[in-house]
Amino acid sequence: MATTPASAFEALMDGVTSWNVPKDPIPSELLLIGEAAFPVMVNDKGQVLIAASFYGRGRLVVVSHEGYLLDAGLVPFLLNAVGWLCPSPGAPTGVHPSLGSLVSILQGCGVQAQIQPELGAPLGVYCISAYHDKMTAELIQFVKRGGGLLIGGQAWYWASQHGRDNVLSRFPGNQVTSVAGVYFTDIYGDRGRFKVSKKVPKIPLHVRCGEDLRRDQQQLLEGISELDIKTGGVPSQLLVHGALAFPLGLDASLGCFLAAARYGRGRVVLAAHEGMLWAPKMGPFLLNAVRWLARGQTGKCGVNTGLKNLCALLSEHGLECSLQPHLTHDLSVYCCKAYGDKEAKQLQEFVAEGGGLLIGGQAWWWASQNPGRSTLAGFPGNIILNRFGLSILAQTLHPGCFPVPTPEMRSYHIRTALCEFQATLNRGAGNLEKRWLAKLGADGAAFLQIPAEGVPAYASLHRLLRKMLRLSGLPAVSREHPVAGDSCEAAVLCLATELARSGTDCSQLVRELGTGTCGSLLAPSDQPITVEIDGSNPGNGDCWVSTGLYLPHGQSAEVSLSEAAACAGLKIQVGCHTDNLTKARKLSRAPVVTHQCCMDRTTRSVSCLWGGLLYVIVPKGSKLGPISVTIKRAVPAPYYKLGKTSVQEWKNCVQESLAPWGELATDNIILTVPTADLRTLEDPEPALHLWDEMMQAIARLAAQPFPLCRPERIVADVQISAGWMHSGYPIMCHVESVQELINEAGMRSGGLWGPIHELGHNQQRQEWEFPPHTTEATCNLWSVYVHETVLGIPRARAHPALSPPEREKRIKTHIRKGAPLHDWNVWTALETYLQLQEAFGWEPFTQLFAEYQTLSGTPTDKAGKMNLWVKKFSEKVQKNLAPFFEAWGWPVQKEVAASLSCLPEWQENPVRVYVHPQV
Repeated sequence: MATTPASAFEALMDGVTSWNVPKDPIPSELLLIGEAAFPVMVNDKGQVLIAASFYGRGRLVVVSHEGYLLDAGLVPFLLNAVGWLCPSPGAPTGVHPSLGSLVSILQGCGVQAQIQPELGAPLGVYCISAYHDKMTAELIQFVKRGGGLLIGGQAWYWASQHGRDNVLSRFPGNQVTSVAGVYFTDIYGDRGRFKVSKKVPKIPLHVRCGEDLRRDQQQLLEGISELDIKTGGVPSQLLVHGALAFPLGLDASLGCFLAAARYGRGRVVLAAHEGMLWAPKMGPFLLNAVRWLARGQTGKCGVNTGLKNLCALLSEHGLECSLQPHLTHDLSVYCCKAYGDKEAKQLQEFVAEGGGLLIGGQAWWWASQNPGRSTLAGFPGNIILNRFGLSILAQTLHPGCFPVPTPEMRSYHIRTALCEFQATLNRGAGNLEKRWLAKLGADGAAFLQIPAEGVPAYASLHRLLRKMLRLSGLPAVSREHPVAGDSCEAAVLCLATELARSGTDCSQLVRELGTGTCGSLLAPSDQPITVEIDGSNPGNGDCWVSTGLYLPHGQSAEVSLSEAAACAGLKIQVGCHTDNLTKARKLSRAPVVTHQCCMDRTTRSVSCLWGGLLYVIVPKGSKLGPISVTIKRAVPAPYYKLGKTSVQEWKNCVQESLAPWGELATDNIILTVPTADLRTLEDPEPALHLWDEMMQAIARLAAQPFPLCRPERIVADVQISAGWMHSGYPIMCHVESVQELINEAGMRSGGLWGPIHELGHNQQRQEWEFPPHTTEATCNLWSVYVHETVLGIPRARAHPALSPPEREKRIKTHIRKGAPLHDWNVWTALETYLQLQEAFGWEPFTQLFAEYQTLSGTPTDKAGKMNLWVKKFSEKVQKNLAPFFEAWGWPVQKEVAASLSCLPEWQENPVRVYVHPQV
């Protein structure tokens, strides 16, 4: 039994070598949406004229003119269609009187067919024209229970009599076929040539049907001038990708936070955070939404028990609604959150058959808890929503108060944008705004994350993009040849990256491409390479474990490991340049050049268009111990491990390797830098010994165990997302900083403030941090400490800002202004800590950092945290430091000052001379 679109298409086209359609009938183009519908006959203009779909346990074949069902020239196809539609061999076929001559055609071929005005008797297949509106409910249930429906008709004449803007929702045939994602449109189908495809044809990217979705937008936004979504939560961005889906709320960058869609006979409204569904300020919109969803029906509105405030809000405005623990069949509208998919199938059928769904939720939290998994594929809300042409993304947008978008803004749609994009690439004749281009790259990349295998609606777009990108080629982006972030080239980079991630073979795209992140001469072998890695991770975060291998661009690696390891939550990552540059104005590389996937099976294929070093990601708390990982089609990269790699091994490795990136590693720090720089390093041992000394000092001041539970990482990149360097795992820096990282003599003589500053950021803890004041201040304690205790460089020479005159000037300026707390930041804030250190040494800091690791119930507000630090530091040094901190403008509470009054006064308080200069 053919149960997939591919096998169904094969069954429908068995023995069909040409389309002998009658010349006179003028067909209607069919519109296909959802995930079950697929084209069968497409003309040379790309219009779908015959389609098929699944619904419930049944099937249907839709033909774009009833005359096609009454012509002997289509007998081979009609026989296949009836055979595929029939749920059991020999089940009778009923034919509505409107298609009377079809009976003789079928009977002449041995099919048990008979005229049957009603669906009364048991039938396997029913054949009917698309002009009857008396049997809609019966036909839907017939298909849903397992029956097969063959239906034909055209809608252009009906549209001429009843209005073009009603054809999708009111044309009789659409009342039935739309539940399975197939619509008759009012658009004439071209009768020139009809293609006979060997596989499921592509679904057109865009069908300009008569239904005016702008009218829906107007109804939903009627009486509303602005949308205030500051409701206490951070919304996700929404992706509007269905042909009958449309945006309602947009920020200035076209980030969508409210959207709606028609699907089947029903409707959907989606909010990017559930808080929007009960906020009183959103009341006018919510009332419009529920009324639009009800389509004028008087049925009940059910509100899930998780949205009690919404139920109260609707009831206050006279709408009949009740709290419901789950969806029930007697509702006309249902309101719920997007965090569970147990009722996904019921909700999809509810909407398809005429229900209205109001749903909201954000996906960024789920994404943060499920790294390596696709939000579009795995987030429960998207399992419900993708089919409707709406999805919730992991990306967030800033909540605010936004004016209702202009008609021009609301007209943005990924399908429209892709059509213009295609025209631009093919002929340079597209009409794409720059902000549409910037949005298209991100939206297209997100859309490609929806699993496309076996779903023609998605696979068609993959095929179209692959052809589009093959014709355009990839831009050779680099530091020497950057591209604008809102350009066609940037959109191509985004789309190509995600297309390759989706499993589409993109090797042709990069075959002639030579970039700074790809090795064009690498020739991987199928010979497997087995590496031993440590599968244990006692650290507080996931740990990248280097394999010492590099995957060339455009290639796929096959990764294998044991059953036990496949159950341990490991991931494979290609590439280390994890900064996402999607929002950058200029690009020196593709915006996303890494890929991570879950190793939840013993063998998996993994690829990244841009290639990259290969890592195994070991989750925190893992106790796997040593494990073997076998990788095919990767090549060795330069890799030096202090204490394990000999100088000769290093020289052989670094000189022979064609991989463009390599690593220098100790148990505490790993440096990822270009191979070209590594070749200048005859012997990495001195530099890495120094790094280990510095890392030991960092751990000592932070009161952390040494060796570290997880080695820190610093990665050089041609472009990063923020600043000259930034903290994190990994710390990111520009390639210009590489020599500063690996030159031992340079580190000893000139220091390396920036990298230690970022490592200091990684030691900061929220319990004793007071953002925004100390964010760029306390991290510098580690810079000062390392420079003085390891490198022998005094603070006055370690950074120009710490010269005595500069320090003196800052203190005087701050105190003269009355020590305002809002000005206490960066170097001024650091000065407070330096004065304490110079008076009491480093020991109180180390002791306090250790104590804070054991404290529970610490304050979370800034004032509370600052007062706890005042109290704790005073107790450590046995001096009353309250006057000192008050002089710096800290909000020392009276009770804290009183509690410290029993301690000796700090006579040497260095701020006193500035506060009371006469003393």
